[in-house]
Amino acid sequence: MGKETERKFLVTGDAYRKMATPVMYHQAFLSTVPERVVRIRIAGEKAYISVKGVVTGFTRMEFEYEIPPDDALFMLDNLCEKPPVKKLRYKIRYGNHVWEVDEFLEENQGLVIAEIELQTEEEIFTKPPWIGREVTGEPQYYNANLVKNPFKNWK
Repeated sequence: MGKETERKFLVTGDAYRKMATPVMYHQAFLSTVPERVVRIRIAGEKAYISVKGVVTGFTRMEFEYEIPPDDALFMLDNLCEKPPVKKLRYKIRYGNHVWEVDEFLEENQGLVIAEIELQTEEEIFTKPPWIGREVTGEPQYYNANLVKNPFKNWK
């Protein structure tokens, strides 16, 4: 059974940009009900469908499967909630972990979030100097909620 243990942080500055080459992500959601979030994502040349459960602590059930890119594009254009979430993702090795820094575009321009996946909720990790305030568990920062309330609308 798939599980994801993840923590999220705001990013300060843009030093992360020099540490990796970004990949364009285009994603949207078939369902944003917290008990069963269903995401369609195109990441570079590959596409995926993901099903995620309710977050408990820093952990939730997650199942992700590669799908044909043409199918993903059709679902993004015709079946998913709008607007889609577009972002540049930088994967940066720091210490013993890989940080994923998402620089959001379009409706969410200006929002930059770093995520780290952990083996357990108690796992110790080192924060890079460009990591800011932790936003784990703050629903407005969930990608599924950025569809309903894009960053451009925040006060």
